[in-house]
Amino acid sequence: MEGRQSSAAKTVSFVMALTLVGKVLGLYRDRLLAVHYSTGPAANAFFTASRIPRVFFDAVFASAIAACFIPVFSEHLEKRGKEEAQRFAGAFLTAIALLTGALALIGMAFPRPLVALFADYSDPATTALAVSLTRVMFPTVLFSGLAFSMVGILQAQDHFTAPALMSAVSNLVIIGYFYGLDRRFGIYGLAAAYLLGWFLQGAILLPPLVRMGCRLRPGFQFRSEGVKKVFVLMGPVMVSTWVQPITQAINSRYGSRLYSGAGVAALEYASNLYLVIAGVFILSVTNVIFPKLSRLTAGGETGAFQDTIRQTLRASLFFVLPMSAGLMVVARPLISLIYGGGEFNEFSVQITASALTWMSLGMAGYAVQSILSRAYFARQEGRGPLLAGAAAIGVNLALCQVLTRQYQVAGLAGASAVSSTVYALLLLLPLERRGDRIVTRSAAAGLGKMALSAAGMGLCAWGVLQGASALLPPGKGGELLCLCLCVGTGAAVYFLLTWVLGVEEARLSLSLVKKQWRRE
Repeated sequence: MEGRQSSAAKTVSFVMALTLVGKVLGLYRDRLLAVHYSTGPAANAFFTASRIPRVFFDAVFASAIAACFIPVFSEHLEKRGKEEAQRFAGAFLTAIALLTGALALIGMAFPRPLVALFADYSDPATTALAVSLTRVMFPTVLFSGLAFSMVGILQAQDHFTAPALMSAVSNLVIIGYFYGLDRRFGIYGLAAAYLLGWFLQGAILLPPLVRMGCRLRPGFQFRSEGVKKVFVLMGPVMVSTWVQPITQAINSRYGSRLYSGAGVAALEYASNLYLVIAGVFILSVTNVIFPKLSRLTAGGETGAFQDTIRQTLRASLFFVLPMSAGLMVVARPLISLIYGGGEFNEFSVQITASALTWMSLGMAGYAVQSILSRAYFARQEGRGPLLAGAAAIGVNLALCQVLTRQYQVAGLAGASAVSSTVYALLLLLPLERRGDRIVTRSAAAGLGKMALSAAGMGLCAWGVLQGASALLPPGKGGELLCLCLCVGTGAAVYFLLTWVLGVEEARLSLSLVKKQWRRE
């Protein structure tokens, strides 16, 4: 048991490291975009144009691939063997290529009504630019469909390296564009660079598939049992995966009415940074445990399934709660350090930091819903996530309507945080009622101690920030040193508090560090 846990921990750590490389490169990509285009009309139009195909892909096809394909593919591997699983994968890949290709052509033909749905700019020139850029970027739907399908095949067979490298490859392409070609080709060239990056994400997955002996041939057996099962499961599961992309789309539309459209860019920069910090950890965990949960379900191992969910939730929240508290404290200097400079002025820093602060309030909810949704998907159940997702979207829309006028971008970010938390709770309650016992009495006590420790850590980090800001020199060097002091002090205080309060995860972490120290 200990050996398997150690192996899983090493896999998660390795995937997390690779994901971190991609996210850091993505952060640098966003910094280059910020200093070149700030929160001006070109940036706002670009973010709208890039979001539209992503939302359509996430809403329609990501559910079929991430939530439905992997469990069915795992079931084929477990019960029918590799050859039959590959035949099913070829048919599914063909179906996804045809559907995403058709959607790409429709989006390229009719971009104007889509832009009108996603943004409400007062400036006609910004709207016209968004329409043109949307037409350029819509083929990303096709490239995403093919790439995500191949990711599903690899992850179902416990191959995580190439999928974790995908974002690093595309981000390097875009960074190279900023250094070599942006001055000549401008925002349209940037859209083309994004398109090339998405194409290469799929291309780098082909060599590991070949090495694993996967012979994926196009197939048109769309009425096969496996393909039909995926698309039957897809309906109810689809709405549950809409929550994040549709929430972001709703917030972006409201943001287009703020600060002459600058609310769109502020939310995008804040969201991207938020996903770097939260997503590196959370997505690494969920990408590794989902195939395992699918296999446990296929094997009928209910007890092991429940234990995996319970342990993953506790371990994840042990790290996510202090991340949330710390990010709320240091949002302002962090935004200034990463994005500040060039065209990204003090006003842009202020509104982006405000968005990040309130967005961070929902990080625990984001972690819980990401993990629990995988539990439902692994069981090939869609009704619970369907109802929870629809309710979360409704909550976000209502709060955006109520909070935007008075609190502006902070209200939109707060609405997103509350929506994510509601979604998590609505996923958890049915599992508790059916007897899965995800939150036991001891787990609830441990989570309470973690939350208390995170609050204490946040107060200490805030005190360090106030003192360091007054003493350290202005500029990037001072901001970096200030952040390092806040993070270092906060991490030490959090670990000390959790250890004193007897949190199991703190003692386990210390034990692992001691073992590693003795080995070295």
